[in-house]
Amino acid sequence: MKYICKACGKTHDDIPDIGSDRPVQYWEIPEMERETRVKLTSDTCTIDHDHYFIRGVIELPIIEMNDVFGWGVWISLKKENFVNYLLTFGNDDWDDMGPFFGWLCTKIDYYTNDTMFLKTMAHIRRNGLRPSIKVEPSEHPLSIHQKHGIPINEVYDIIHIYGVNK
Repeated sequence: MKYICKACGKTHDDIPDIGSDRPVQYWEIPEMERETRVKLTSDTCTIDHDHYFIRGVIELPIIEMNDVFGWGVWISLKKENFVNYLLTFGNDDWDDMGPFFGWLCTKIDYYTNDTMFLKTMAHIRRNGLRPSIKVEPSEHPLSIHQKHGIPINEVYDIIHIYGVNK
């Protein structure tokens, strides 16, 4: 599938990942207070020095292809795990760490069942890759897609819903 990426403006010929650039909780902070209450990077977010979030990827195998579709998501971590994550991210000298439990903090509107606060595990990866996020087994369609795969036609539906130009 050829598409024009809205981020870079280039034509691509692969399956794009779709992601969120902020956890939902970011938007709950009044805009005038964000500068003092929120510390946001492309990979981490802290709110009020009390709530800790990391960005990762939920990968869904595409049934008809030898490929995956990625959802860029945010999950919450307890402070201890967040600090450990900061010590390891981008550093390939660490021993195996994690996985870390977290609550999904990204609302994926494609699913009619709410995705907020699904149980997840963050698996830290090397080489500067964002963590692989595994949704805990449940009857939620996102969990089922991660375990059993997602049909390519649904991937195309998602890509069109989220505004990738074909």
